[in-house]
Amino acid sequence: MTLSSQNRRTRIKPPSQENSSDFNRNFEQRSELGMRCRAVFERLRPSLIETHYNWHIAIDPDTEQYLIDPTLKGITQKIRDAYGETSEVKLTIFRLNDTGTCGRI
Repeated sequence: MTLSSQNRRTRIKPPSQENSSDFNRNFEQRSELGMRCRAVFERLRPSLIETHYNWHIAIDPDTEQYLIDPTLKGITQKIRDAYGETSEVKLTIFRLNDTGTCGRI
């Protein structure tokens, strides 16, 4: 028994409805936010790394305020409490270590 191409199941997602100009604009906005947050992170890191090594830090580049927690789950909960449920990206999460990365890719 063979399946027709219309009935075949796949694990690949269907194409997104978002067009490429929206994708490019969102990518540029996130990249710009990341650069602004990285500048604030580099200023904060020396004073926080000694007492909070390997903790997570979420930075708002507009106000330069930050949230800090030892766990990723804790920092995401603090972000939800402070900013509510929104799809708009406002913060960037770093880790207070030598590189600022949260994991290895």
